[in-house]
Amino acid sequence: MPEQGNRIDEIAALQEEIAQLRHAVVSHAVVDQAIGVVVAYGGVHPDRGWDVLREISQHTNTKLREVAEHLVQWPHCGWLPAEIRRCLDAALERRTPAAGRDDGGVRGPAHEERGR
Repeated sequence: MPEQGNRIDEIAALQEEIAQLRHAVVSHAVVDQAIGVVVAYGGVHPDRGWDVLREISQHTNTKLREVAEHLVQWPHCGWLPAEIRRCLDAALERRTPAAGRDDGGVRGPAHEERGR
């Protein structure tokens, strides 16, 4: 019977691993969507979008996944926590070259909207 106990432990461990992997896949998808929101809102390159997410997470002491969830929900609910919004705008300003241009001098509608 000890063999059956080992199998039950193995099954429980595998179920836990599956749950963790599922969570990781969902978290990764949310982070990718949040990068898209940052790119659209700030008119920055996706690599800079990732940097912005990390910076917001660090400066607000909020888990990256939570920052991503707020950003993904923002277009739908129209609300973003004030601290995250301030850090988002500040991070984008630091990553945008002089005169507010990140694209060789062409200001896109996303960037103009941010300035309003």
